[in-house]
Amino acid sequence: MAAVTIVPNTKALLSVFEKYQKERLSFVQTVADLASRESNIEALQTAGVMSLLRPLLLDNIPAIQQAAALALGRLANYNQELAEAVVDSDILPQLVFSLSEQNRFYKKAAAFVLRAVAKHSPELAQSVVDSGALHALVSCLEEFDPGVKESSAWALGYIARHNGDLAQAVVDAGAISLLVLCVQEPELSLRRIAASALSDISKHSPELAQSVVDANTISFIAPLLSNPDAKLRRQVCSALAQISKHTVDLAETVVDGEIFPDALNCLKDIDGYVKKNAATLICEIAKHTPELAQLIVNSGGVAGVVDYVNESSGNARLPGIMTLGYISAFSETLALAVIVSKGVPPLVHALVTETEDHIKAACAWSLGQIGRHSPDHAKALVDCGALPKLLKVMINATTSPEEDPNEASSSGADLKIKTKRALKCILEKTLHMEALEPLLQQSTPLNILKYVIGQFAKILQHDVAARRAFVTSCGLQRVQEIATSYGAGPNGQIISGAAGVSNTLFGTKLGEYIRIINECYPEEIVRYYSPGYSATLLEKIDEYGKMQEYTDGSTSNLRTGSGKLNSGQKGQRASLTGLPPLEKQDSQGAQQTMIPA
Repeated sequence: MAAVTIVPNTKALLSVFEKYQKERLSFVQTVADLASRESNIEALQTAGVMSLLRPLLLDNIPAIQQAAALALGRLANYNQELAEAVVDSDILPQLVFSLSEQNRFYKKAAAFVLRAVAKHSPELAQSVVDSGALHALVSCLEEFDPGVKESSAWALGYIARHNGDLAQAVVDAGAISLLVLCVQEPELSLRRIAASALSDISKHSPELAQSVVDANTISFIAPLLSNPDAKLRRQVCSALAQISKHTVDLAETVVDGEIFPDALNCLKDIDGYVKKNAATLICEIAKHTPELAQLIVNSGGVAGVVDYVNESSGNARLPGIMTLGYISAFSETLALAVIVSKGVPPLVHALVTETEDHIKAACAWSLGQIGRHSPDHAKALVDCGALPKLLKVMINATTSPEEDPNEASSSGADLKIKTKRALKCILEKTLHMEALEPLLQQSTPLNILKYVIGQFAKILQHDVAARRAFVTSCGLQRVQEIATSYGAGPNGQIISGAAGVSNTLFGTKLGEYIRIINECYPEEIVRYYSPGYSATLLEKIDEYGKMQEYTDGSTSNLRTGSGKLNSGQKGQRASLTGLPPLEKQDSQGAQQTMIPA
């Protein structure tokens, strides 16, 4: 019997493999789609999706590899726990290997996974570096496809942003020159991300910022300040600010890139982030030297910054507030430029209306820098009502017990310190008594009250006309009340003890200032305005009444005893009443004692 030959159905066999391939592709695409929605992440994690996706990264079908990488990237992007799971599953070495082997679609997806892992923490970013990803990502910057370059630049920026060591590793891999080339590409998204990566590298240290400058970066990115794309302007302003903040030389290099007036024009941009980053750039330049601050003033920058502070709110206001303080700190002339540009009212308004303590502290610091130069500068702040508002903010600055101690020390306590220093700087230059009088109250904290009374002492010592005004405005009376409340003597005397009461003013600056003020007036005036003086007068009236009663009684007794008074008795009466004895003058003016009849 002849053997029967079974011819395999090739088509049927291939359909099985095709079905398997389609199912794998359908599975991985469905998982990638589900991973794009946060509500599905926990369910996918519980189902063990990570172990199912890992072998699909090595699939022989490129579409499946790409979809698996995309799904892993979306999962790792969700939270740090899933990113750690990607690292623990040894997926990173497979991705790095495939970056140099696969097509451009897979490279974009693989770079996305590396970025999603690196963004969460320095430790995860270090894991990406340890997997050898840096050189593979830098090689991708040389690819022809702009999408691959964009994904690689984004991943490098997320690695560099964490700390100086990681940024240095990116620099050592040769990324800077290629990122500068990416900035010159026509694709807007690539230019944005390359500028962002340069900013992330520059922010950590002067050495890293100098590495970016050495690649001739400034000359390529400074002209982009006038680019029509708002997102690109954001990143360029940020990169220039991160370079400028470190040293005077770097700031001068940025200024030499002819960023003005384009940087000032960005303060009026319709995009809020562009305005904030431009204000930060100007702030980082202004803080270094008087010459750079003067350059900003000469470019018309102060008016633009004042408008920016007026129009913004919250944390966006902070760089503008600090800029006005930095400019004013250098000299009287620069501070006067801020005053002339009407920079004081928005600072006072922000001090009152802002809710964050660190913003209020910045306002107080800037106001102190403006007012500390001369009486004229202080008067500009007084005219805007800065003193009572600073005092109110200082009094109300409290540290909540629920707050973290470290956080509290940098918020409420810092606000108290800065408002106190600002008040001290302004008060020491204030020569207008009308401005000082609202602060001359017993409710004013002692550490501020001593500066207020000290200024009165300086003024009254040398201005005789001001002494009368000080009395008529009840200033002298309030000084005596303050002195008495701290245990001064009965007539405003600053002594070591008064009637057994401890005098806390003895040997203090406040006590010395009160003594100087009291010495500007006669003792009777000081006594008159001292608390309790009315009671003393009433006691004297009572004593005087008793003396009169005693005198009248003695006189009537003398008359009752002899009917007539001889000269000795009259003298006795005179001595009792305090009047001189009756005397008579002759025509020549000689005095003669009257002879009794």
